[in-house]
Amino acid sequence: MIDWAYLFEIALNGVASGGLYALAALAFVLVYKATRVVNIAIGEVLMIGAYVFFAFAATFALPIWLAVLGAVLGAGLLGALIERTMIRPLLGEPPISVFMVTVGLASILVGLVEIIWTADQRRLPEFLPKTPVMIGDAFLAPKVAYGSLVALVLIVLVLLVFRFWRGGVALRATASDQAAAYSMGINVPRVFSLAWVASAMIAAVAGIIVGSIGGISSSMGVFGLSVLVVVIVGGLDSVLGALVGGVFIGLVEALAGSYLGGEYRMLATFVVLIVVLMIRPYGLFGTHEIERL
Repeated sequence: MIDWAYLFEIALNGVASGGLYALAALAFVLVYKATRVVNIAIGEVLMIGAYVFFAFAATFALPIWLAVLGAVLGAGLLGALIERTMIRPLLGEPPISVFMVTVGLASILVGLVEIIWTADQRRLPEFLPKTPVMIGDAFLAPKVAYGSLVALVLIVLVLLVFRFWRGGVALRATASDQAAAYSMGINVPRVFSLAWVASAMIAAVAGIIVGSIGGISSSMGVFGLSVLVVVIVGGLDSVLGALVGGVFIGLVEALAGSYLGGEYRMLATFVVLIVVLMIRPYGLFGTHEIERL
């Protein structure tokens, strides 16, 4: 007999965890929509944001809000540096070349973290509330609950900013048609830089939240593998797909981990990935592009 109360609790925790996937996936989709670059290093950028926060909050003992601000701004600067020095020179080159650059970037960032902080796991300073969260009879882990709430607020804020802010309009126009954006006087290279900066800043916030829940280490980039599954399932160029895919994969992982065992979580997500791609090769909400010869 199904224990519906237990199932509801597991599903609730899965959806909450999926909110963190959705936030990181949004960072990935922003870059892909604007530049068509598959940033495989999104997990490592997320990791850098968490470590910079650790440096400001633990090493330099700055107030939490100032440490968060410093980490987000530092990640934005990193995003701008990556776009200007590694991505922009490869405009017009085969997509595989840019993809391999992001693969190399991921290894560089991991090496940088291990040189500065070593590969040991560390704990971030406690800043999320510890008050237990109960929804009906279901218990939700406080860090997961409040972390997902922060993620939800940030997602809504980002969507509003890119809906009404002039820079957001330019980014959406560039994502739709780069040639048309050029003809309308939009500085497309600047929009590319904006996409990378915004993506890195969002990833930094996701990294801080994820790190506050499970700690930080040089292997945090593995989180990016799950994010990649999320964006492929949802659709590489779909913001809605990133949000829905994040919640969906979080739910799948929670159910698989509870009923099959923790070692089957990743297996379950990749089974879902294969099934979705067999049915919809462009993802659940991805754009089906038709090329005419």
